[in-house]
Amino acid sequence: MTSDLRIALYQPDIPGNTGTILRMAACLGLTVDVIEPAGFDMSDRALRRAGMDYTEQAAIMRHRSWKHFEEWRQVQGRRLVLASTKAAQSYRQFDFRADDVLLFGRESSGVPDKVRSAADTSLLIPMVEGRRSLNLAVSAAMIAGEAIRQIEIL
Repeated sequence: MTSDLRIALYQPDIPGNTGTILRMAACLGLTVDVIEPAGFDMSDRALRRAGMDYTEQAAIMRHRSWKHFEEWRQVQGRRLVLASTKAAQSYRQFDFRADDVLLFGRESSGVPDKVRSAADTSLLIPMVEGRRSLNLAVSAAMIAGEAIRQIEIL
């Protein structure tokens, strides 16, 4: 089963996280948009190792830049939902839609202000005070899982 729900990765740094997200997306019928440049070769051995054989089965769309991704998104009329440690609203109190694009920033630096301001909304994963952030693949799984639960695509 596939869905219109998508996961977008803004210039990912770590092939293992991207591979894990591709594996999850392949299993859940989600498309992954990779906004380049990535911090590694997308055919990198570590990416394939983390995603196992699922990277071959994953629906992936590569965008050569933020500008090209944003043009594509505008034409598609999709809402952009940014996961951010700087957001105020919890992902658990958000009403997801089936055609949302769930955006996750670089592991090392998140997203720049121009990307943040383009998002329709920003969501936070509440954590114990004093903790900085969760692993990117874990964050993507938590938020995608809640979106899937709400829109009942599986």
